[in-house]
Formats: sequence, C-alpha cells, structure tokens
Amino acid sequence: MADEEPEIETGAVDVAFQHTSAKGREFRTWFRGEHTNFNPKLGQIMAVDGPEKFVLQGWLPEKPLIEKATQITAFGSCFAANISNWLSERNFRVLNKADDATRAYVVTMGEGMVNSFVIRQQFEWAWENKVFDQPLWHGYKAEEYGYDEEIRQETRRIFDETEVFILTFGLSEVWYDEPTGNVFWRTIPKDVYDPERHKFRLSTVEENRDNIRAIYDLIRKYRPDAKIIVTLSPVPLIATFRDVSCITANSVSKATLRVAVDEVVRDVRHEGHMFYWPSYELVSDVFRSPYRADRRHVRPVVLNYIMRLFETAWCKDSGVTDTELLEAWVRAHVAAGTLPGELQRILAKRKPFRLRKFLAQTPRFHEDAEAEEAMRSILNSLLDAWRAERDASASEAAESA
Repeated sequence: MADEEPEIETGAVDVAFQHTSAKGREFRTWFRGEHTNFNPKLGQIMAVDGPEKFVLQGWLPEKPLIEKATQITAFGSCFAANISNWLSERNFRVLNKADDATRAYVVTMGEGMVNSFVIRQQFEWAWENKVFDQPLWHGYKAEEYGYDEEIRQETRRIFDETEVFILTFGLSEVWYDEPTGNVFWRTIPKDVYDPERHKFRLSTVEENRDNIRAIYDLIRKYRPDAKIIVTLSPVPLIATFRDVSCITANSVSKATLRVAVDEVVRDVRHEGHMFYWPSYELVSDVFRSPYRADRRHVRPVVLNYIMRLFETAWCKDSGVTDTELLEAWVRAHVAAGTLPGELQRILAKRKPFRLRKFLAQTPRFHEDAEAEEAMRSILNSLLDAWRAERDASASEAAESA
C-alpha cells in the first residue's frame, strides 16, 4: 500500500506526489488531467442514463432555459425544422411558427439555410440593414429572393422578440461569387450560372468560426439577454461537388463545422449565453442504424426520442414523463436494430405480461455480458414502469367506482 502522499512546497502551488510500486495497479500510469471522460462501451451507453452521462455531460446549463412563454426562434439546416415543429406541437412559443410570421425567409426557407454564411447574412440584414449588390438567396425552385424591406422588418421583429435562438448548421461546402466573395444559399440557378465567376469550395474552420462568432456578437448586441443553442445537423450531404466520394466529403464537411462550433462555444461559454446541443453525436454515435434506407434522414422513432430528450433537458415545463422517455429510448433502439424487432409489437400493445414473457423466452440479446445486462435492465425498467401505470389506473378506477 502507498504511504500517505507528502506535499512538496513549491512556492506557487502544493504538488502531491503519489508513491507507487511495481506490484500496484497504479504503477507507471499516465497523468490524466483534471477531467477524464472515457468513451462508453455499448453496455454503458445503453443504460437508461447513458445519453446523459456520456453525450450530454458538460453541455447543459445548470437549469432548463425554456418555459411555455419563452419566445423561441429556430432555423438553419433541416434539423432545425424538427425542433421547431416539436416545440410548437408541445405548445411552446415558437415565433417562426406563429401566424403573424409568414414572409420572413427564416420562416419560408428556415430549413434551407444550411451554411453559416447565410445564417450570418440574415442577422446582418435584419439588424444592420446590410444588403448585397447581387442576388444571393434563392428558393427551392430557383426563384430569386430579394432584399424586400417589409420582409426585413418582419425578420427584425422576430429577432427582436426572441429570447432563445436555436441555430442548426448543416454543411461547410459553399458556392460563391468569385469577384465579390459573397456566398450563396445553395448552388446557382442554371439560367444565370457563369463559370467565370460562380465557384465552389469547401469553407474553412476559421471562416465558419468567424461567422458563428459574428452571429453571437450580433445577438449579444441587439438581444443581450437572449440565449443561443447551436446544433450540428446529423443529416449528411446528399451529394458533394468535390472530386472525392460523398461519404468522405461529408466527414470533412461535418468535422469543419463541429470544430468551428466548439471553438466559439469554448470562447464564450463563461458568459452563459451560448450552449451546444449534441444532436449530431446522439444520432451518429449512440444508435446502431439511425437512418432510413436513404442513409440521410433520421428514422422518425429515433428523432422522437432525441426531441423528447431535448425537451427534458431544456424545457422547465416539459410534459415528458420518465416512462415516456424510457419507452422512447427503447423504441429508438428497436428501430435502429440494437434491440430485437419483435419488441415493436409488444411496445404497441404496452402489456406488461407480454414483455415479461418475451424477457423470459429470449435467451440472449447480445454476446457481450455487459451489453446483455444493460439491455435486460432497460427492458425490466420499462416493465416496472408499465406495471406501475397499470396499478395506478386500477387504483383510480377502484376509487371512482
């Protein structure tokens, strides 16, 4: 056994030295710093609290920021539309889903603003009346979106009223105008494409970092009390304009944005206004097969779980119960192929005896003992939750009889 660790006076700080021996487990270990968070095994991430421990750790505020009356604006990549729709359906106040917000581009094209340049452009245009000397914004049908003053004023009103901004960044590949350097929303309409000036490139970490920081600074200038939640869309590129495979190009595109977001959040997080929500990691690193057959769109069941997790993490008035979140967690793993597909019918019926019978008759879920234990644990937890619901319903029925 090591003796009590003596402290050596250095004049600045007291340094504790650990006595080790060749027979001890601690012999010649590496110094691991103040924080050491290990990559979870399957059995650990599958636990009921796996996402909170191994994905959300370090990214959440001390307490939820969003109440029912909190005014929210969410736009950016298509994943932002999922957040807007979810919160709106749960009766949270999403300004870009309100009846009086119809013409603003962050409403009509909110899910099409996939790069950090265009999101920055919207804030600069709305708040500082910055316009560009050429058409940069186009709709899905290549229609031109101009710099209409009424639309700018509507956009400004939305931003002026927003208390929580949720901004989702999607990709770092951009088309731009070479003489001016201005970046387009997406590609250029065929009828105006000029190969001499319209170019494609992969934007850099530095450019995206500067854009995100500029967005943060603008929000702090005009809405100093507002909070900002930034996310990275888990939806991959449908195609790349680089001369390499789309799969490898997507890795670079996402990594570029992820690093840029991380650098800005690290720089300003001490101010307490900008936060990161790891939707990208939840999809890409937690579930076995989270995408539909097109390998782009997240399975609805997986998405529903992530939205419930978002609500429990960020919303004070969350209506998500522990049982609802647990059931969504199990459903997501069934849809993603981690748990047996036979559970779908049992989940649809929500009958405790069916789940109990399934657990008794299924010899093994996974070859790894720890993963096997975790899978059975979450299913037994769900079984207990269903039993508790059944007993509560029976008690209520007896009391009212």
